Amino acid sequence: MSPDHPPGLDLDRLRVLLDRERPGLVTGPLSGRLIEGGRSNLTYAVSDGTARWVVRRPPLGHVLATAHDMRREHRVISALHPTDVPVPRPVLLCEDEEVLGAPFYVMKFVDGTPYRTAEQLAPLGPERTRAAVLNLVDTLVGLHAVDPAGVGLGDFGRPEGFLDRQLRRWAKQLDASRNRDLAGIDELHATLGRELPRSPSPTVVHGDYRLDNVLIGGEDDEIRAILDWEMSTLGDPLTDLGLLVMYSSPLGLPDSPVSTTAQAPGHPAPAELIERYAARSGRDVSAVAWYTAFAWFKLAVILEGIHYRYTLGQTVGRGFDRIGDLVPVFIEHGLTTLQEG
Repeated sequence: MSPDHPPGLDLDRLRVLLDRERPGLVTGPLSGRLIEGGRSNLTYAVSDGTARWVVRRPPLGHVLATAHDMRREHRVISALHPTDVPVPRPVLLCEDEEVLGAPFYVMKFVDGTPYRTAEQLAPLGPERTRAAVLNLVDTLVGLHAVDPAGVGLGDFGRPEGFLDRQLRRWAKQLDASRNRDLAGIDELHATLGRELPRSPSPTVVHGDYRLDNVLIGGEDDEIRAILDWEMSTLGDPLTDLGLLVMYSSPLGLPDSPVSTTAQAPGHPAPAELIERYAARSGRDVSAVAWYTAFAWFKLAVILEGIHYRYTLGQTVGRGFDRIGDLVPVFIEHGLTTLQEG
């Protein structure tokens, strides 16, 4: 297919749908491109030459049960858009698989940069980098301060037994994609299960909160939008903090297709992010090592699922051939984090 007609995006059918459901929204021929960088749901930028939108849909081919829930993503950004939490304006949810071959939703395009690597952050300089990462923490505190029932998300998840259920869920996800031996991953899962912390009061949880899942822009490097809500739910807010700490820790893998921003000049150390979150949220973060180890485990499972789809030839984009080599590294980091406490 041409660049204006990437796999998984039928622009003719999309135009028919938008003209029917949102008359007058589109004023010219549609073009579209795959936005590189995502490793799970597929994200496309679509334009009619005047306005721009984003289309989100599940990956092509192998899809795990309970994953890639477009209705869930659309619901949470619709609920949060009227609040101070920065999210794109939702436009349309389509659950008719006849249109694009899978459920999808459309949202307004937001200008901004998702900083994925230390190299991308470097031109900002130490002061702006530091401010951007600390703002990431503050925005997370803001998300966790939202009253779920007050925005219509009171039934968005089942907070009781959340951590135990999360561990079982990710073990099930691993089994669904397991086609090779992974030393240490069962030990990591078992140890996490034996040392479950007591969760604080539940909040809306993003589930994949990190610097490259937000768009930063403007003169003040403000966070303009939080993206990729596919793992969002009601649950333990410290799971978001643990993931943020994980992505602020050096991987020690040059040229990795999955990287952290920890080496960027000015990037705050994990301990400072933890302290800032604790001070601004008022939550007890003494068990943060468990949550960080859980983040290493969860990412290992996600990467293994992506590697599995790659072995089946069902991925779109670059870098997938190296994903499988990263999984043992994430497992080892998880075990080390638990051991060091």
